[in-house]
Amino acid sequence: MVASAAATLFGALPAFASAAMPIGGVTSQPIGHYEFCESHHAECSVRSSDTNPARLTNYGWSTIERINLAVNASVEPMTDDELYGRDEVWAYPDSGAGDCEDFVLEKRRRLMKAGLPASDLLITVVRKPNGEGHAVLTLRTTKGDYILDNLNDIILPWTETPYTYLKRQASFDSGRWVKIETGTDLPVAALR
Repeated sequence: MVASAAATLFGALPAFASAAMPIGGVTSQPIGHYEFCESHHAECSVRSSDTNPARLTNYGWSTIERINLAVNASVEPMTDDELYGRDEVWAYPDSGAGDCEDFVLEKRRRLMKAGLPASDLLITVVRKPNGEGHAVLTLRTTKGDYILDNLNDIILPWTETPYTYLKRQASFDSGRWVKIETGTDLPVAALR
């Protein structure tokens, strides 16, 4: 992407704002992400020395909304068991179907292609109110953290979602994960 085109993504954000997630120390990487990294080394080896969140322009925000809606509309929800015959397969939904992690990976891929840095597009593991695990994409901005979710077409501040936040990719290293310090410490299947 040309530098001037990337620059148009940054500047201002819509009037609503939220806080940044309180991040703790490095924690275990989910097994599905570990296996994804084994076959997608470049995706998991992005190191960022500048971890300041993005300032988005109206154009940048509309690009994010467009991509979020496009992925939600184009991917058919389907479990890993239905697709692969086993659990916890993190993959791009190139077949047109996938589960929550696959939606997140596709949104992240398209947003990075549009010029957003990997350090501001973080795969995040949460618990739904029913206790079931789920993955969403956290968008870091100077106005706070926002959630792109395949269960909701509206991008919301993280504090306005019904989820318990557990961990997410580290902004400084796409292959590392950090705790989200919300006062809840629930176990999540992980390898390291």
